[in-house]
Amino acid sequence: MFRRRHKSEDAVEQLAEDAIGADEYVDDVDGASDAESEAEKDPTDRVGLPPAPRPEGPWDVSELENPEEGRVDLGGLLIPGVEGMELRVEVAGDAIVAATLVLGNSAIQLQAFAAPKSEGIWGEVRDEIAGGITQQGGIVDEEEGPLGWHLRAQVPVQLPDGTHGVQLVRFVGCDGPRWFLRGVISGQAAVQPETAGVLEQVFRETVVVRGESPMAPRDPIVLKLPEDAQMVADTGAAPEEGDSRFGGAASLNPFERGPEITEVR
Repeated sequence: MFRRRHKSEDAVEQLAEDAIGADEYVDDVDGASDAESEAEKDPTDRVGLPPAPRPEGPWDVSELENPEEGRVDLGGLLIPGVEGMELRVEVAGDAIVAATLVLGNSAIQLQAFAAPKSEGIWGEVRDEIAGGITQQGGIVDEEEGPLGWHLRAQVPVQLPDGTHGVQLVRFVGCDGPRWFLRGVISGQAAVQPETAGVLEQVFRETVVVRGESPMAPRDPIVLKLPEDAQMVADTGAAPEEGDSRFGGAASLNPFERGPEITEVR
């Protein structure tokens, strides 16, 4: 099922998007030297390194013989179909830039970005996401799991009754050829990682269609709706002017209904 929702309605997505959208690239020699010095200080720093191998995916469209088979075609992303799933698309202005697959009480949001040809950015993005969350009073742990290095975070949220709480989420990522794929796992699969197998497999089997058009690093790869998607009236309220991109009136609940486009599988 497709549901269209304004991207600003989800604070978790805004934290990740804020990190992705930051302009951190410096091409001069001094900037490169600084990055090398930092890497020498911290062996875990992966900034400037080539993308890691992806023997189990996610895939580039050029790597599969029939990439559309068994997948929902969203243009920039081909997402594997799972029985009983619901898909929601995320909107930035007039462009669709992300999709959230909901399955039961769990969800994974998928978003792809342009990236440098010879450098992976996931290590750098992890640091930026972690910094954004800790600045808001959240807690972040970096762990290595089935999808490689990821972040397990407790993100501050404002609950429907106006009180404050936290939501547990996992940020996963993968560097590909000239693209970066980010996933945000929420719901039961974030609280109990042993239940996240299906969503992790969705992440692995997703195909990125980067295209050949020039794109600046970290620009979102724009998506499109399937031709048979059904539009439903927009009932979501836009955030008021001045609302924080990291909290305030924004909701972290991936299951909250908003403007929607519906298709059931």
